[in-house]
Amino acid sequence: MQTNQFLPQKGNYQNLIVYQKTECIYDITFYFAHHFLAKNDRTVDQMVQAARSGKQNIAEGCAASTTSSETEIKLLNVAKASLQELLIDYQDYLRVRDLAIWDVNDVRTIQTRRVCARHNESAYYRNAIKERSDETIANIAITLIHQADIFLRKYINRVKDDFVKQGGIREQMSKARIDYRKSHS
Repeated sequence: MQTNQFLPQKGNYQNLIVYQKTECIYDITFYFAHHFLAKNDRTVDQMVQAARSGKQNIAEGCAASTTSSETEIKLLNVAKASLQELLIDYQDYLRVRDLAIWDVNDVRTIQTRRVCARHNESAYYRNAIKERSDETIANIAITLIHQADIFLRKYINRVKDDFVKQGGIREQMSKARIDYRKSHS
């Protein structure tokens, strides 16, 4: 590591697949909550806020990653928890209305997983959901949430591994200072 490279600039969250998926989840949830729930239902705000929190905490965690792995991990876990809250809201919506929560082996789920694996652009979903039923939209969101959860888990594990291998900012700064002094003595 060069002496001036102890503070690598990270934080390009928009290129992360997990961020792109959570942006899709947010857009779907905003549409869903405003089209299928009563305006005065508190669940509207709760679902939109959970979707927003999932997305925003990934962005904030990435921004914090330059100086704090701990903060990055905490924020990524908040994003993960927010998405789990949203998942439960979608499942509750379907259950109390006697709508189907598609089984993992359901043909519709398999097809949805394939489509969601190929598309990370929120514009695709904003267009695709316009003619879909509430049941279908909720199950699309559920599929995306599961995919985002897998990506978040892998991302958190990578950040933890990087911390173990490279240390935190204080260790990196101390090493850079020691290396500099060694090379200039």
